[in-house]
Amino acid sequence: MQKKNHKTLLPAVVIEPASEAEAAVIWLHGLGADGHDFAPIVPELGLDDLSVRFVFPHAPEQPVTINNGYVMPAWYDINSPDFGEQQDEVGMRRSEQQLQALIEHELEQGIHSERIVLAGFSQGGAMVLHTGLRYSRPLAGILALSTYLPLANKVADEVHPANVQIPVLMAHGDDDPLIPLSLAESSKQQLELMGHSVEWHHYPMEHTVCPEEIQAIGVWLRGQLGTE
Repeated sequence: MQKKNHKTLLPAVVIEPASEAEAAVIWLHGLGADGHDFAPIVPELGLDDLSVRFVFPHAPEQPVTINNGYVMPAWYDINSPDFGEQQDEVGMRRSEQQLQALIEHELEQGIHSERIVLAGFSQGGAMVLHTGLRYSRPLAGILALSTYLPLANKVADEVHPANVQIPVLMAHGDDDPLIPLSLAESSKQQLELMGHSVEWHHYPMEHTVCPEEIQAIGVWLRGQLGTE
């Protein structure tokens, strides 16, 4: 099984720490982007003193229905602007397996699961929520930016006991034209009803990130991965 993971491992931008890695952040980009998208913010997070490996995988390319079938990097298909309708469950489950393979690869390199954070923006954020809540070993946390909880009607039955209390940070733009703030807020509320403690931030921005958000992310990551 480990060999299979190696064969199917997604290509990724990997940023190694100065010393041997003791923790890892696997960060998924949004629709139409790639693993280079968020790599430049690593120096801005203020974590140079922590031995954290950052992994930014590239999503496979596929036709995206909402974009007239145009082929682009995507973690799953989007059929409707209403993210609660006609969700591509097959595509999500496939990407879940690919993300799990990346987690297993970090475990094989000696990183404990409790030292692995799953992070993602937009579609990537949906995938880390989907995967992290269902993963069979305890993770350090889930960082979900400008996103929503996919397959919301199934998650309560599928969350794994290992991650029933996983720390979650959600952040969103007040003026996001792609994923409404109200959808992110309802996702946060559902997670809280399931018993999760969610740190919530919102900013006067659209579907993007801002300097204040990056600073908050750095503080939160230090809280999950610091050794103090």
